[in-house]
Amino acid sequence: MGATKTEHFTAEQNEMANLMKALAHPARIAIIDYLLKVNACICGDIVNELPLAQPTVSQHLKELKNAGLIKGSIEGTAICYCIDETTFLKFQNYLTHIFGIINTNKNNCC
Repeated sequence: MGATKTEHFTAEQNEMANLMKALAHPARIAIIDYLLKVNACICGDIVNELPLAQPTVSQHLKELKNAGLIKGSIEGTAICYCIDETTFLKFQNYLTHIFGIINTNKNNCC
């Protein structure tokens, strides 16, 4: 994000932008949906669910994990992934704040 001058924005604005960027791919949304459905899984399970190659799924998992949207724990030779509730709660609070303002300002906009 060098050209966007992220240092000129608040920590929350940068954090929310990173979360939204990580969610801005249908494969990542599909991974989140799958993890919500099964509550936790091994990377190989996700590969079997998506029409993508294992390295591609791993890259999407890496992006989601780097953004803090999922977390993983090592179980033998596999990594078990699940949703990181704390990050999603922050995201929910941010969106709730936005929608609260929108609902308050109804009909007051151009």
